[in-house]
Order: sequence, then C-alpha cells, then structure tokens
Amino acid sequence: MITNGHIQELLNDIALHSNEKAYKKLFMDMHESLTAFAFSILKSAEDAEEVVSDFFINIWQRRATLTAIENPRLYFFVGVKNASLNKLTANGRQKIPTDIEWETNLNSVFFNPEELLLSAEVVQKIMAAINDLPARCKTIFKLVKEDGLRYSDVAKLLDISVKTVEAQMAIALRRIKTHSEFKNQFPELHSLLTQKK
Repeated sequence: MITNGHIQELLNDIALHSNEKAYKKLFMDMHESLTAFAFSILKSAEDAEEVVSDFFINIWQRRATLTAIENPRLYFFVGVKNASLNKLTANGRQKIPTDIEWETNLNSVFFNPEELLLSAEVVQKIMAAINDLPARCKTIFKLVKEDGLRYSDVAKLLDISVKTVEAQMAIALRRIKTHSEFKNQFPELHSLLTQKK
C-alpha cells in the first residue's frame, strides 16, 4: 500500500515538474483501490473505470494546484466518491446510497502471510470471514485495513462519526475473531487486525 507521504511526493513531482513518470506511478498505485471504491458505489465496472480515469485526467489538468492538498489519500477517495455520486445522478439513478450500502470485497491480504507463517487455507478462511461481513462493516474495514485510511478519514469520507467507524471496526473484528480462536492461534495477526489508526 502506498503511503500518504509517498503520494504527496508524487503529487509534488507532478505539480512542480509536470513529471509524467510520477503521474503514471501514482495512477498505477492508486488505480485498483479507487476503482474498487467507485465500483462499490456504482455497481458497474465500466462506470467505475470511467470515473477513476476521468478523476486522474482532472488531476493532470489541475496539476499546478496539487501541492496544496493536505491529505492526499482522503482527497483521492473523496474525489472519486463525489464523481461516482455525480455519475449516478447523470445516469438518472434516483437511489444514491445515503447510508453505507456500498458492496465491496477485499481483494488483497492487508498483512504479509509469509511473515506470519500462515497457510493458504488460514488466509483463505480469514478473507472469507472478512468478505462475509455486512456491507457497512466490510466497507469501513476495507477503507481502514486495505486502503490505509485513518478512522477520522473514513468518517469524513462516508459522512459518519468517528465513533461509528470505531463501532463498525469493533463489530468487524469481533466477527472475524469468531471464525477461529484468533487471539491464541495468531497473536501477531490479531495485533495487526486490532491496530487502531
């Protein structure tokens, strides 16, 4: 996962030097998570791809202003969220998700299985447990654990309170832990999962 600091470095390179290499790197590093997030709102792979592509075109066109962005990861997610909601409106869909109804799946394991010496079967069970979470829990869990947003960032992005994010993370962790004797069997993984951001 690309860090906020690294995103900021790339944005500065793009803003100050019109660095196309930095722009391509930023696109490659952020594309998958932003497209998955857009898809969770739009329920259309084609529309999600279009929204993210248009967002990046807009980034390049406004590159001179990029150094003013204080929290780049949050900026990208909010930008894609707004573009996705605009796309829903443009497509004539009346029902815009007000609460977190967005469907999403975690695609990557947000910890290093080799480092924790976990078998493929255990990793598969953990990912199945995560992907079985209710939509609201799963979206919040993904944004925190896979996309690297802080609790406060997720709260801003989804227009909810930090307490709601904390509660949903607690629910998610409780449900994941019930799939096995988590704390005892995988103390390192338990520690990673329960880290608060």
